[in-house]
Amino acid sequence: MPNQLLNVQGLETHFQTREGVVHAVNGVSFTLNEGETVGLVGESGCGKSVSMLSVLRLIPTPPGKIVAGSAVFRGQDLLKMAEDEIRNVRGSQISMVFQDPMTSFNPVLTIGRQVAEPLEIHLGMSKEQAKDRVVELLEMVGIPNSRERLNDYPHQFSGGMRQRVMIAMALACNPQVLIADEPTTALDVTIQAQIVELVKRLRDELGMAIIWITHDLGIIAGMAQRVIVMYGGYFIEEAQVKELYANPQHPYTMGLLGSLPRLDLDQKKRLVSIDGLPPTLMEKPQYCPFAPRCKFAIERCWNENPVLETLAPDHRVACWVDIKTGRAR
Repeated sequence: MPNQLLNVQGLETHFQTREGVVHAVNGVSFTLNEGETVGLVGESGCGKSVSMLSVLRLIPTPPGKIVAGSAVFRGQDLLKMAEDEIRNVRGSQISMVFQDPMTSFNPVLTIGRQVAEPLEIHLGMSKEQAKDRVVELLEMVGIPNSRERLNDYPHQFSGGMRQRVMIAMALACNPQVLIADEPTTALDVTIQAQIVELVKRLRDELGMAIIWITHDLGIIAGMAQRVIVMYGGYFIEEAQVKELYANPQHPYTMGLLGSLPRLDLDQKKRLVSIDGLPPTLMEKPQYCPFAPRCKFAIERCWNENPVLETLAPDHRVACWVDIKTGRAR
């Protein structure tokens, strides 16, 4: 049995706005094992990034606030750590690759300086030691002429190269967990494929666990062992990758999979769209958050919000209806 690295239970995060309280993350729970890759999927605004930023206590306060839950990493609750303790965890034991490589770097500091900083802070390296290690890291992620590029600034790198440097920075201290927040979103398709292959290779070489946040189920298919589907601030389905793709049990997951182009099916078959709009999250629903968009909704869906229940080994779903039969579970 693999060792459990991270155990998050009942995580809730709110944001105070002029219009009221936004319930961004609503009691989500999950685990992550050593060397495992978990995909967190869902449409924009469903709470994927906020849930992971909450685990690392990177939510801006105010307006954000973690109001409930625990995130136990190696026996310690990250949400209860003192500020200097959590700072020692970030970057050294749990690292994050942020969503936009264009804006994630400080534009007035050289790339070499920014990648070297965590080495000096967390590993106590001298400036010369850090410089040599940065060259190794940049070579590892495929940056040519690495030593000559240490004094270059972020604007002198392309988007794909910047994302590679961001990955090098995240891996600088050999973290046990890498959180990748849609790291290929702003890149073209060929660069996306290169970044995915790079992360897979580094994962296998370094043995780290990965949480890959995305709205693209196609990327997750070839990368993760387990998938968690998120909607409206809730986790609504969780399963092993092959099981989820072959046997989706939630109407939203079925809709997501139906919207993917398939090369193995009739090319004349139309892609599926999900009617309606995502919830605003301004109030915590007492009913299923997907009910307004669901063609399978029954009366119970409007009266009670389902919780994740186990249907089969390693497969959990939050739905009152069996979508295969259209009947209540």
